[in-house]
Amino acid sequence: MHISIKNISEATCACDALILPFTEGKTDLYDSLGSSTAQLIRRVFRKEFNGKHKKVLCIPAPEGLKSERLVLVGLGKKNEISPERIRQAGGKTSDALRSAGMKKLALSTAVLSSLDISPAEFVEGFLLGLYSFDKYLSRKDKKKIDTFMLLSASSKNLKGELFWKETIASSVCFVRDLVNTPANDMTPTHLAQRALSLKKPSLSIKILDRSDAKKLGMGAYLAVARGSKEPPKFIILEYRGAKGAPLVIIGKSITFDSGGLSLKPPEGMERMKDDMAGGATVLGILKIVSEIRLPVRLIGILPATENLPGGSATRPGDVVRSVNGKTIEIINTDAEGRLVLADALGYAQRYKPMAIIDIATLTGACSIALGSEAIAMMGNNGRLMERLKKAGEETYERVWEMPLYHEYKDYLKSDVADIKNYGGRSGSLVASAYFLSEFAGKVPWVHLDIAGTAWLEKEKPYIPKGASGIGVRLLLNFIKAS
Repeated sequence: MHISIKNISEATCACDALILPFTEGKTDLYDSLGSSTAQLIRRVFRKEFNGKHKKVLCIPAPEGLKSERLVLVGLGKKNEISPERIRQAGGKTSDALRSAGMKKLALSTAVLSSLDISPAEFVEGFLLGLYSFDKYLSRKDKKKIDTFMLLSASSKNLKGELFWKETIASSVCFVRDLVNTPANDMTPTHLAQRALSLKKPSLSIKILDRSDAKKLGMGAYLAVARGSKEPPKFIILEYRGAKGAPLVIIGKSITFDSGGLSLKPPEGMERMKDDMAGGATVLGILKIVSEIRLPVRLIGILPATENLPGGSATRPGDVVRSVNGKTIEIINTDAEGRLVLADALGYAQRYKPMAIIDIATLTGACSIALGSEAIAMMGNNGRLMERLKKAGEETYERVWEMPLYHEYKDYLKSDVADIKNYGGRSGSLVASAYFLSEFAGKVPWVHLDIAGTAWLEKEKPYIPKGASGIGVRLLLNFIKAS
């Protein structure tokens, strides 16, 4: 879809549909379009439309306009409007128009600009709301929007904002595709191939196989991989857009999680293809950062494997040694994410990073605590967490800080090893993060648990059912502001 800015009036814009945003109860916003349009708007306000948030109404355009249809979009009460509510309105609009067969759309930006909110926010929601995953459908919806015009007299700042929003939406949709792909087509090898396809002069890719990981002493990571015939792939991406100490982003990359010998219940297990959502997010970020050449130095690490209950699978009670020498008693093989992240955190130390952020679908306790509304955040550096909070508020990928009290170490005491990987259900959300802190060392570090937000059972205004792509917008905002 081609997005452009046109300095023309709404009345003279030839298009299939002209999108008109409305604040609640305001019927006179478009009186300049002529008496026929004004009368039509007042008539539908009495019966079919009121400007309430996320309300969308498509009607034939009256004579005097060059557009075929008008699309009335509700923004809600003026004093409650925010960038996020504008994005949600954009998402609901694209959902309403996606299968309507319209090729050429135009957005009136005057009302949005009068609210001191960039029309680019509406476009971001619109683009994210267009997403659908139809790779495996025999009959695909071939109806596509070709053109999206923003009717605005000012284009200088808006042009740059639109480029950034298009970039973000592209990355989110790339990640959604990866996570939605079934595990038979998204093995560790497939994930490594997708990483290799991103290679460019500024972005190098290194793939460690099982023998490489064994030489490095990655006993925790390899313990998870033992039950599967699929070879593990420890994927490292290095983007050199600047000099100095890098930011390392680690994404949990379990391409299918059965729970291992601590087998999960069968109900809902098909969803466990999403256990590589953290790794997909890391790939999406490195893809975009390298394409637009952001001036940062960034390392991405994806410890990819399956977690299956094969004949050689790790048993509860086994003890393994991590890459930093610490021994781990494996109490629950379904607490596998922290094992692969432990070795990834240990490996990251060799880059002498300025900070480490890991992002993972780590605990069911996260979704119990926060539902699908927020990412659980824990870490050892207040300033780093404050910056992520700010990025979360700006993108509406909100994070909620949980405590990391030293008492949680007692939950993980083992009689036979330095630490155990599971301390029971009580406090499991935070205890899992405390486990990771033992491997993060003294480097500024934050853990983001996206177990409740990476996959949605019910769609939201610009997030479809299925993979959400959570974390991409949050971390890109954070990196851009660094």
